[in-house]
Amino acid sequence: MPNLSQSITLIKTLLAMPVAHLRFERHLEPANVLSTYRYYTKRHPKYFVIGHKSWGAALIDLQQCTTRAAYLERIKGKNAGAYHARRARMRGYHLMEIDRNNYVDAIHDINTSVDQRQGRPMDAHYQEKQLHFEVLANYRCFGVFSAANELAAYATLGRFGNFSAFSQLMGYRNNDGIMHLLVSDIVGQLIDEGQVRYAMYDTFFGALPGLQQFKTMLGFEPYRARYSLQ
Repeated sequence: MPNLSQSITLIKTLLAMPVAHLRFERHLEPANVLSTYRYYTKRHPKYFVIGHKSWGAALIDLQQCTTRAAYLERIKGKNAGAYHARRARMRGYHLMEIDRNNYVDAIHDINTSVDQRQGRPMDAHYQEKQLHFEVLANYRCFGVFSAANELAAYATLGRFGNFSAFSQLMGYRNNDGIMHLLVSDIVGQLIDEGQVRYAMYDTFFGALPGLQQFKTMLGFEPYRARYSLQ
């Protein structure tokens, strides 16, 4: 548990965050949207007085990036997200929307390519080969492919209302910038489509410094999320 000084600092940080109103819409996929809403709004496992994903939600307000070019301008600079995405693109990597069931072997190879990520052991379920992936109307999957057309990284993205949220991001550890390309091109596609207000990548709290830096490099900022259900 945090001590008093840490708690006061945390409260000040929380109160300074901008507020985002995230709306869950059950018509998109009733059972999944409802279960996700309940998960996002349950009590935080460590800070019991706040919601699970209500404070420090890692969001991009897509209305502040009216075009894909504007978003890339926002994350440009040496060692920023656009820089690494461009490096990956120059190496021949490209993004495609995929059906995970067509890439069962390739996804398993990525999941088991390293024993640890972000300094933590891989969850056991990633070590087991999943032979079939459920297809939900409000979920999409994207893959980054190499110049040889081999899957190098993938992400699943759920749409829940006026926001879309990443649920999985996984790739080979090759320092080619593939994860930056994966996230930035998906965000760019969301901007092009104009269907959601926010892109979400979990929260800043609980993430290790390296993952926090990765989110910041790609334009995500900490918000206080207020959820509603329709």
